[in-house]
Amino acid sequence: MARKKIGHVELQWTCPNCNSINPGSEKVCGNCGAPQPQDIQFEQTKNQELITDPDKLAQMDVGPDIHCPYCGTRNPGNAEICKQCGGDLVEGLKRESGRVIGAYSVGQSVTVNCPHCGEENLEGASTCSNCGGGLGKEKTREEAPVAAASKSSSKIRTWIIVGVVATLVVACGAFLLFSFRTNPTTGVVESVSWERTVPVEALIPVEYKDWEDEIPSGAVIETCSDEVRSVQSDPAPNSVEICGTPYTVDTGDGYADVVQDCEYEVYDSFCSFTVEEWSVVEVSVLAGEDFSPIWPEPVLETGQRIGEEWGETYSIVFKSDEKTFVYTTDELNLFQDAQIGSQWILNVNTFGSLVSIEQ
Repeated sequence: MARKKIGHVELQWTCPNCNSINPGSEKVCGNCGAPQPQDIQFEQTKNQELITDPDKLAQMDVGPDIHCPYCGTRNPGNAEICKQCGGDLVEGLKRESGRVIGAYSVGQSVTVNCPHCGEENLEGASTCSNCGGGLGKEKTREEAPVAAASKSSSKIRTWIIVGVVATLVVACGAFLLFSFRTNPTTGVVESVSWERTVPVEALIPVEYKDWEDEIPSGAVIETCSDEVRSVQSDPAPNSVEICGTPYTVDTGDGYADVVQDCEYEVYDSFCSFTVEEWSVVEVSVLAGEDFSPIWPEPVLETGQRIGEEWGETYSIVFKSDEKTFVYTTDELNLFQDAQIGSQWILNVNTFGSLVSIEQ
């Protein structure tokens, strides 16, 4: 899939010293002044607004930030000397970039007013960036039982599904076992019958469907419509762009790219067409109740021919302990061996079906 960039958003980070939430572009905590540690990961805000400020957009072009190898201060990606201690940043480590953070939700960032001093803070902050007062909401005691009940219900559903699957497996196994298990009994041939068929073919129009450039020459094209023929990562003529849910990717500088994974459905002409083919137009049938089956000899009309799929079916009726069984085969020798009054071993399965016979 191709990754399509929609825009950029600012992230946030939580100070490990005072637990305050700070905008991603801030390199020191706005509440306690502590520098941002190198191992802090940026997070996305609940609601995000695409950046349009030219200065911030220009700031993102310099790449991931660099942490000074001497004092740990976070510097812009194009800095050569640390702004804090003046150390050379050649050996400095660039922040990690490319990490997928989460789905992008459209909207402006939400702020929360501090109940102590009235200062605006980013939603989700636990302490005020101005006075340090608490902003967080304590969990109610009712939340834990609800979560526990949810987990319990999930386990019950899982066990029900496991039980149903196990029952089906056992039932299928039992069915197969009884189908293959047979009990021999003796039967006497009571009557026989046979049927033989010969197909007659003629050239008639047969309808097919295929891509227009795959239709054989000489075919008659009926109707065509545009259908998806392939899906690819790059744009192509007569294609439609299909994109997934936008998500954010950390760029290592306190911001994130908002991107979508896109693919392109390429359309082409799909047609129904007809070609003349030899097809069965009639089946000649002969049947009898003796041991001398013969083949039918159909009379052909102009433009017809005899087909290749000749068919033969032989039926033997057995009488066994007041029960009647019918055995069907396509083996002529077996059929002719089943003379009237001859005795055979009948292998009958648990469901009462005749599976095989032995002379």
